[in-house]
Amino acid sequence: MNQMAINRLIDERKSWRMHHPFGFTAQPSKNLDGTLNLMIWQCTIPGPKGTFWEGGVYRMRMIFNDYYPESPPKCIFEPPIFHPNVFPSGTVCLSLLDEDRDWRSNVTISQILLGIQDLLQNPHTESPAQLEAYNIYLNDRFQYNMRIKAQAAASAQ
Repeated sequence: MNQMAINRLIDERKSWRMHHPFGFTAQPSKNLDGTLNLMIWQCTIPGPKGTFWEGGVYRMRMIFNDYYPESPPKCIFEPPIFHPNVFPSGTVCLSLLDEDRDWRSNVTISQILLGIQDLLQNPHTESPAQLEAYNIYLNDRFQYNMRIKAQAAASAQ
């Protein structure tokens, strides 16, 4: 493992524990022997208040590679969610997580999670990842909102 990535993730963990957005969780996963795996984090994102997403708590895994922070983590909703910018596998499609677009090495875990929460309510139609969700979002907003509302109720804690 790259020591630069590990050091940055240690700093991120300290920062997260001191202050993080209300309602969000993010912590390193544990290896089978009980030790922390700083390269894989388990996260939750609350649905934005005042939206059809509200009440839902969306679980996500954040996977870092040896090139972090020069390279962004991969963010995967588990289980996958219905959303135009989330691949059927659960992988998030967001310019903030694209090293050829908006990724910067100073982006924090908090900023990533807040960016994904914003994406829930504000899909980017120029980069669809899930065709069914994309087509329903564009062509039948009522049906889309009802699916989101049902998804939020199913994922409520």
